[in-house]
Amino acid sequence: MSNTTSPVVVSVGDRFPLSIKKLGVAGQGIGYFKHKVCFVPGALPGEQVVAEVTAVHERFLEAKLHRLKRASKDRVTPRDAVAGIAGGFELEHLAYPAQLAYKRQMVKDSLAKFKPHGWRHYQVRPTLASPQQYGYRNKAQFQVREVDGQVVAGLYRANSHQVVDLKECAVQLPQTMRVMRALVNMVGDLHIPPYVEANHSGILKTIAIRETTTGQLQVTLITNTKKLVKKHQLLERIAAELPAVTSVMQNVNPGDTPLVWGEETICLAGEETVTESLMGLDFKLSARSFLQLNPTQCENLYELAAQALDLKPTDTLIDAYAGVGTIGLSLASRVKQVLGMETIAAAAADANANAALNGITNARYECGPAEELLPKWRAAGQHFDALVVDPPRTGLDDRLIETILAEKPTKFCYVSCNMATLARNLARLTPTYRVDYIQPVDMLPQTPRCEAVVKLSLAAD
Repeated sequence: MSNTTSPVVVSVGDRFPLSIKKLGVAGQGIGYFKHKVCFVPGALPGEQVVAEVTAVHERFLEAKLHRLKRASKDRVTPRDAVAGIAGGFELEHLAYPAQLAYKRQMVKDSLAKFKPHGWRHYQVRPTLASPQQYGYRNKAQFQVREVDGQVVAGLYRANSHQVVDLKECAVQLPQTMRVMRALVNMVGDLHIPPYVEANHSGILKTIAIRETTTGQLQVTLITNTKKLVKKHQLLERIAAELPAVTSVMQNVNPGDTPLVWGEETICLAGEETVTESLMGLDFKLSARSFLQLNPTQCENLYELAAQALDLKPTDTLIDAYAGVGTIGLSLASRVKQVLGMETIAAAAADANANAALNGITNARYECGPAEELLPKWRAAGQHFDALVVDPPRTGLDDRLIETILAEKPTKFCYVSCNMATLARNLARLTPTYRVDYIQPVDMLPQTPRCEAVVKLSLAAD
């Protein structure tokens, strides 16, 4: 008798019953059809569903939820009509306590995959809940297209470039949506041509809106060409009808590109920046400045970073991946000095300007990669005690990891927005450092995204 198993023969459109075992990293339900992994967006662990195959791959299947036979006790009705259709609402059908448990499990699963030294014994704390589960998001980018002669703006349908017209959005700060819908009406009234992907024609690609807790809004019109027809009429209407908009910018991003933003940004009206208040400080933000999307939870995140660092008034803190200086400047009053670095010159300049804006004299930021600036500062006689890193989703640069292992700062806090790259980086950083604890933080409720604050200490020799 042969032990070989015959390959799973399945075609697009086939339907079969499926038991959902767990959620994947993108929030999709995972089941097994004849031992082959099957991803079903919208399905939850413990559910019995009828799945309909949408794509067949060598190692896995993709399917949609054709019918729900037995629902999870954690299933809830989403507030957003586009949940399950557009991206950005992947977990809105999952009760909030179960979302928090899922995000903690994502940390554990990533550790199990990359197996950093001693990972089985790490203290992974319960996920810190967001004070607001809806109405928290302070920035959004709405794609603009024309459908059946009407201007529409919203988010892409999952795994496509088809725009879902977004009339309302429960996770967004409410004024953002009112301004966006007013702008769409203006664009339609003035016959400003939306972008056409098929032949890369038209002008207006995207409307980006940032709303601050101080009540200011910044609108950025991302265009295919520098020429923006009916620009003056549009600016007149914005000034008359949308007084909360204090900054109108244009970003030029020509042609077919996967990137939303181009290199050139022009101020069309009002201020070039808006002001956000965090940790008792004011931060001026330009159109492309990075800021956490959940301002209330952002303050909690920075306070957790401060606790992990256990800062003293005699400490020198290194703020790597500094952005506009939000973490380092919010902690400056607790240390002797802050030295920060940013690879984007404009961000480093913004960080220094934000220090001056708040009267902070013990912080300075330089442009350059941390792996070059840290040894340079050390060679110049600079001592440092504490390091905070908040890298992009790609994680820490390999050369920076080597530099950290060579410099060995005593206190080390890693703020991560990607559990996989965090676990991979921890595999390099341990056993030189021990992981005291990992605190998952829910910055983006209703999505599978998670942040984590990791306290690291030098391991005993």
